[in-house]
Amino acid sequence: MIAGHPTSVSLEEPFWEALREIAGARGQSVQALIGAIDAERGAQNLSSAIRVHVLAAVRAPGGAEAGSG
Repeated sequence: MIAGHPTSVSLEEPFWEALREIAGARGQSVQALIGAIDAERGAQNLSSAIRVHVLAAVRAPGGAEAGSG
């Protein structure tokens, strides 16, 4: 459940691993992180928005710990 509605997301395992690392570094759950990505994505497909978010986070100085979206 993301933002109060049932949600299905298909991602490759490396993206799930990165999401867990990013969420952990920020002290939040993966569900909360996906909810934040969902709220900011506009018309972009959720799976694509998650992949872009992960890429931006790992490219940011400090990696997953620094990337905030």
